[in-house]
Amino acid sequence: MSILIGILGLAVVLGAAYLMSNNRKAIDFKAVGIMFVLQIILTLIMFKTSIGLTVIESVSNGITTVINYGREGISFVVDGWIPEGGSPFFINVLLIIIFTSMLLSILTYIRVLPLLIKYVGGFLSKITGVSPVKTFHAINNIFFGQSEGLLAIKAQILKMDANKVIVISIASMASVSASIMASYITMLPAQYVLGAMALNALTSLIIGIIIAPDVEKDEEKVDVKDASPAKSLFEAISIGALDGGKVALIVGAMLIAYVGLMALIDGVFNAVIGISFTEVLGYIFAPIAWLMGIPAQDILVAGQTMGTKLATNEFVAMLQFREHMPELSEKTVGIVSVFLISFANFSSIGIIAGSMQAISGEKAAIVSKNGLKILLAATLVSIFTATLVGLFL
Repeated sequence: MSILIGILGLAVVLGAAYLMSNNRKAIDFKAVGIMFVLQIILTLIMFKTSIGLTVIESVSNGITTVINYGREGISFVVDGWIPEGGSPFFINVLLIIIFTSMLLSILTYIRVLPLLIKYVGGFLSKITGVSPVKTFHAINNIFFGQSEGLLAIKAQILKMDANKVIVISIASMASVSASIMASYITMLPAQYVLGAMALNALTSLIIGIIIAPDVEKDEEKVDVKDASPAKSLFEAISIGALDGGKVALIVGAMLIAYVGLMALIDGVFNAVIGISFTEVLGYIFAPIAWLMGIPAQDILVAGQTMGTKLATNEFVAMLQFREHMPELSEKTVGIVSVFLISFANFSSIGIIAGSMQAISGEKAAIVSKNGLKILLAATLVSIFTATLVGLFL
């Protein structure tokens, strides 16, 4: 029964995207079909084959090992700050962003990541017919997230029409950055974090080209010569570390603001109507959770987490969800964990518009005008990916 509900959920998401389309006649259904088949194959391999499970486990263990090396630097700096038995979120979860950001900067400088992204994106473009810039951007977002991903294709963005800008904005909002992946893994099961990062790249293209299909095909090329601004390896290390430090501080500041704000809103709702705002979100999103294949007994908790993520950000939702995980089914944990791995929330509209502003005021205006549409599309990406994974759990 849950499989049939999950299939219905996928159909509802695709139907919603179709209804939102700017030009239904121009939708490339062949590309959508190819990418959907690729998703099914990839999901099947990752979650249902011994080889896939072994690879996921090996990658997860490798990342954990790398994280532990990074913790050596954290321990050196903050040794003695942590009381025995304590586990400060900023130190144990956020500071590791500095280390992973530095590693990404090194891999970019030595051109390992740019070439990998270019050729994987190029292969995806050839078999689907989707433009190479879009596929490059979708794969690039697996590693660099929304702001950095947009800046990597700024020369191409200047030539894009409104539909292309909307597609890459959807892909940006539906992604996360590998620099904060390590932080996610400290809160959620690693296999779902890794699976969501890979699958969202394809889902964002599926939803994007349905909602904003290309009217005309342009000749596009991807250039990775200037992928890194660093002039030396040590400069790459410094840039990565400083960028990671900024992200850690920004995320910390946002969490202080959003967690406090949610507590205030919950208090007001409890005082006025006798039920918290978080519980209200649970009832609003419960039908969506049910369509995603989440067991009936878990849909309120799942709905609360999903609503919190949309209203605030994924970190706040993960902190909330982590407290409920021991009492939830494995299927619920998997589906909700996958849903949480994206930047799809209201604040991301401003982040993407701001990044576009740095490239072109005209393109930023397109993002601002279509901000809610882009957010809804990115949320559909999260729902679709999570529902698909749920079919194999």
